Amino acid sequence: MFISVFDIFKIGIGPSSSHTVGPMVAVHRYLDRVRGLSGAENRATRLTVTLHGSLAFTGKGHATDKAVCLGLLGARPDSIDPDKVDPMLEELEQTRKLKIDGLPELHFEPSRDVIFDYGPPLALHANGMTFHLLDAAGAVIDTFVYYSIGGGFVVSESELRKTSNEPVNELAKQDVPFPFANAKQMLEMGREAELSIAEMKLRNECSDKPQAEVEEGIDRLWSAMDSCINRGISQTGILPGGLKVKRRAADIYQKLIREGRTNPPFEHNVVDWLGVYAMAVNEENAAGGRVVTAPTNGAAGVIPAVTRYYLDHCPGADQAGIRTFLLTAAAVGGIIKANASISGAEVGCQGEVGSASAMAAAGLCAALGGTNEQIENAAEIALEHHLGMTCDPIAGLVQVPCIERNALGAVKAVTAASLALRGDGSHFVPLDGCIETMRQTGMDMMEQYKETSKGGLAVNIVEC
Repeated sequence: MFISVFDIFKIGIGPSSSHTVGPMVAVHRYLDRVRGLSGAENRATRLTVTLHGSLAFTGKGHATDKAVCLGLLGARPDSIDPDKVDPMLEELEQTRKLKIDGLPELHFEPSRDVIFDYGPPLALHANGMTFHLLDAAGAVIDTFVYYSIGGGFVVSESELRKTSNEPVNELAKQDVPFPFANAKQMLEMGREAELSIAEMKLRNECSDKPQAEVEEGIDRLWSAMDSCINRGISQTGILPGGLKVKRRAADIYQKLIREGRTNPPFEHNVVDWLGVYAMAVNEENAAGGRVVTAPTNGAAGVIPAVTRYYLDHCPGADQAGIRTFLLTAAAVGGIIKANASISGAEVGCQGEVGSASAMAAAGLCAALGGTNEQIENAAEIALEHHLGMTCDPIAGLVQVPCIERNALGAVKAVTAASLALRGDGSHFVPLDGCIETMRQTGMDMMEQYKETSKGGLAVNIVEC
């Protein structure tokens, strides 16, 4: 089951891949659709977007309404300048007009035309968006539904039904040399070809791109992750949203620097470094900054933190190791997405931070020279110890407990990689079994614990 490294890792803006990046992508897909509708270029006068399920319940905290508006203004998540977001939204609020290529000028009032539906979610997925294109009399010219299924991935109803019905345990007929659909197949193919997971993933990526282009793209992803860490450890102040959560990464980073100059470090200081790297990214995400879905925005800090740990704290670390890390992590992330979910709205935070921790553990184990069997073991250890984790953001904001949760996910990833490297790769629970357990646990999890902010910490903390 081939899912590209550039699909698992996408550059976007915070605070959420499913609630911010995905809706922006959905808007562009819908606009492409209506440009091809006969008569729409003459009749359309207004557009509305209704948010359902989790997109409604936590949409305000995740800036989903703003993401919809930005998409309608032509912004794309991988290229928009976060510093231009507020001016763009202010201008739309004043003009209440949309100028979209291929369509007449549309009237659009953000407070009226982005509709939050707090009723039951749509039947197929918790993150549904319904678009309505209207004429001057208010008659519907076109209506269409898209689903934001996590990690910035967006599908139509037919695409979602097709994906849900595909037998992922069977080898997909794809034009890649190693189309593994699960971890068992991945290990079998690696043994037969005598290749590492990273080498197989690279060959798959190179089936439609030159190797130099693939490696350049991976380097660009790491550069964006690293830049996010560096910006996060330099910013101070209060995060937006009303909870008055203070940025802490910059202060912790400076303390670690000072302590390193004056005192012999504690052995556990490496945990503090992991934590500060992860928190820096997720504070940037919470502030609407530029991050890389890894595999989601809510879990965006884990993989950059562990990669930076590898680069700064592991002897012999180099750029080739970072490529091995990210290719391996993407291979594991693709398997999890294909067989379970990376969406908090579908399976809780086990699918976000849990998946990220498994990917990071696999990537670090690979970069440190682990065998394919040790890599699979590392991913399983990390994921197993996130099973059952709920997604319960306070006030619908990707701040508490999300920021610290990324720090702990990074620590678990390093621990899992270390444990796997101490063994020979043999272990009791296979990664595929752990992924299936996560899927089943997510299906059994009550709705209020799946990114709705209707349960857990979200209802047991008094907002001050």
